[in-house]
Amino acid sequence: MISILIVEDDADVGNLLTQYLTLNDFKVERVYNGKEALSALGKSCFDMILLDVMMPELNGFDLAQKIKAKNPEQAFLFLTARAQKKDVLNGLKLGADDYITKPFDCDELILRIQNILKRYPKKELPEQYILGDYVFQPHTLSLIHNGKEETEQFLTQKESDLLCLFCEHQNRLLRKEDILKNLWEETDFFSARSLDVFVSRLRKYLKQDSCLKIESLRGVGYYFRVEK
Repeated sequence: MISILIVEDDADVGNLLTQYLTLNDFKVERVYNGKEALSALGKSCFDMILLDVMMPELNGFDLAQKIKAKNPEQAFLFLTARAQKKDVLNGLKLGADDYITKPFDCDELILRIQNILKRYPKKELPEQYILGDYVFQPHTLSLIHNGKEETEQFLTQKESDLLCLFCEHQNRLLRKEDILKNLWEETDFFSARSLDVFVSRLRKYLKQDSCLKIESLRGVGYYFRVEK
């Protein structure tokens, strides 16, 4: 099922969108401002994001910049009353797949969403990664050593997301800045310290296999060494 995040502070418009998209078999989550949107994106992935521009806390243009910094492949469109040419151009320059002005036709909106998503083939996580003596299953957040159920370690979603990044970049430099943008949405000191904590946890979980190492390159990033 296609998942959509609606970022809209107008109650009537938000309710209309939620009801109509749900009736058309989309999975919908609705938030009211940019800060709530960033929180939702930190917890879940969405196939499409519908953004208003004029919102409290964080406007749609600024939110779009943060979204693209975190995930350059994220599909999104603006749905807004701001119809001036300069606003349309600004939205498209920020990477929006479309810019739709209010009032809008719901049937046309759905067709535009469907056409956009045809350009974004959905990347599925593998059922499992074989990491030396470990089997990592990202869909169940499970890490098992030597096939023994009693060794099963359940990861948090953030731990799992980080380990997935390492798995996709085995034996290659993974820059700290890229990790932070992908998983923390910020690159400040506190986010960096949080990342260090999560790396320490993964090292602890993987310590039973000496062929697996997460090496730090001070101030730059990490190498996930898989020697088997």
